[in-house]
Amino acid sequence: MRKKVSCHVITYNQKDYISQCIDGILMQKVSFPIEIIIGDDNSTDGTKEIVKSYAKKYPEIIRLNIREVRGSGIPGKENFLSTLKLCTGEYISLCDGDDYWTDPLKLQKQVDFLDANPNYSICWTKYSEKELNEKSNDLGQSDCFLHIDNSKDIHIDLHNIFTPYITLTLTCMFRANLFDIDFYSKLKYGKDNTLYTMCLTHGDGILLNDYTGVYRKHNSGIYSSASIFKQKYLSYL
Repeated sequence: MRKKVSCHVITYNQKDYISQCIDGILMQKVSFPIEIIIGDDNSTDGTKEIVKSYAKKYPEIIRLNIREVRGSGIPGKENFLSTLKLCTGEYISLCDGDDYWTDPLKLQKQVDFLDANPNYSICWTKYSEKELNEKSNDLGQSDCFLHIDNSKDIHIDLHNIFTPYITLTLTCMFRANLFDIDFYSKLKYGKDNTLYTMCLTHGDGILLNDYTGVYRKHNSGIYSSASIFKQKYLSYL
């Protein structure tokens, strides 16, 4: 039986965060079957062992893409793509391994919207941010702040997707059949923003008025640890 949603997770050296990410997916209350596809980009800090323990505990839900060599080029892209190819769901939901979901109805809300609105190709939600540094802690949501301050859904299209930039990976869900993975795999640059743009050529996008997750900002993230040159590419692709 085909899964309704594939939850796509990529991780690299995120042992302090990956469990919270996976637990946020496992807590989802849904009326449909899901799968969790986790791609580890040859972590060396114990992350790999953590995701293997989850897969052993939940073999009917979790499948792994354990890479023996870390990808070259844009940080995380090879892991992102090879993990994406393993997703079989009608919809694909993204979440990087250092972020996490807080709303147990996140997936249900997004699926309900996309099922009811076939002219929409992609869906995001609002989110909170948690900035980590040497003076901060990571003890809970009390130190999070809301990133988007309004009380309505926001229509997203090719004209406003980056102005302002509010469509983060951790809240994204898109229709798998509208995404040309073969074309995407041939692109030298591009990761999530390129994926968004490709989806929006097939239909509108929506950012739902629900706060469903937390985005961690820290220096060891896949994006944050990239060189300044690579970050400039990642910002626009």
